Amino acid sequence: MSQDDLFEQIGIISDDPLTAEPPSRRGKARREKARKKRRFRRHVLTVLILSVAVAGAGAGAYWGYGVLHGVREQQSTVADYSGEGEGSVIVEIPQSATGAIIADLLYKNDVVASPKAFIDAFNANSESANIQPGTYTLKQRMSGASAVAALLDPASRADHSLTIPEGFTKDQVKEKIMSVMQVSAEDVDAAYKDLKGIGLPEAAKGDVEGWLAPGTYGLKEGETVTQVVARMVSATMARLQKLGFDPAGYEDALIKASIVEREAGSQQNFGKVARVVENRLTKQESGTGGRLEMDSTILYGLGRTGGVPSKEEVDDASNPYNTYRNAGLPPTPIGSPGEAALKAVASPEPGDWLYFVTVDLNTGKTLFAKTKEEQDENTKKLTAFCQAHPDVCNGSSATATPTPAG
Repeated sequence: MSQDDLFEQIGIISDDPLTAEPPSRRGKARREKARKKRRFRRHVLTVLILSVAVAGAGAGAYWGYGVLHGVREQQSTVADYSGEGEGSVIVEIPQSATGAIIADLLYKNDVVASPKAFIDAFNANSESANIQPGTYTLKQRMSGASAVAALLDPASRADHSLTIPEGFTKDQVKEKIMSVMQVSAEDVDAAYKDLKGIGLPEAAKGDVEGWLAPGTYGLKEGETVTQVVARMVSATMARLQKLGFDPAGYEDALIKASIVEREAGSQQNFGKVARVVENRLTKQESGTGGRLEMDSTILYGLGRTGGVPSKEEVDDASNPYNTYRNAGLPPTPIGSPGEAALKAVASPEPGDWLYFVTVDLNTGKTLFAKTKEEQDENTKKLTAFCQAHPDVCNGSSATATPTPAG
């Protein structure tokens, strides 16, 4: 493209003879002078245009460099450290943390080079779902795969947690403590017997059954079994006080709540079962003779936590926990009740029920009745269930499913 073409495109008129003045000596002189001025302006404009073009090319190059640099930076954020890391840092994984949340926490603490490095390793490891909340001691600058492996390694835990489900017996709690704290049966037994050390009140009559509050306990470094058991007892005391129970009735409240916990099948039945317990103990006209007639208490006395007792077991009055043959409450709680069961005992649902039976031991479906006739009809449904599922009704010492019929 010529200069004239360029100037024409940007609107600068060229020295066109068709538009020039008519020839004359004076006009010729003026034309020559104007031509020189225009030529000078064109040179200046050419220099300016070229300068702008060069500057634009430079800006484009700089922009291009910036884009490439940004890409390189973006690529670097998905980089991964190599090896098992160095140094150490404490990282706390919160409850219900997703892989993405964990990745962000590790990245912020320089455990991994990028969130994606951890997420890729997390997704590639089939055991990743077993990562638990808690406090971990980790190395920094670890590969994503090493970070996942460290979180799955119990040795990386800076703390431990002990979870006691509702309804657990003292023996089940003992087994859980032994497993989590890596202590012996003798260690747990010694703690159970240290009544002063664990703060067990006199109302418990020296037996921790029912006083080991369900819940999750974070275990601190160096904490003893006695200290952990003391926290459980303290939590039970706090719940009893919160719900307004009379201190003289603490043990009875725990016994009733432990029966509700085991018998009800589901929390929606807690209030009704608690009312049945009260009605059978207090309504003399009911014809129950003050007997609870609860399968769960018989099973506890037999060392079982599930199933249905046989006719011979129901007839055995030598079992002190046989509430078919012995009136009133059993000698102790039959497990550790949760707060919901205690609330139900503190305020039972109004009603005249005297009987109930869990007719499906798998789902916990429970039917309530006011008369013996109604109860007999409901019991036939349980019999049919047991004929179809003898393995479930025979029970075992291992199950913690609340399944007995009342």
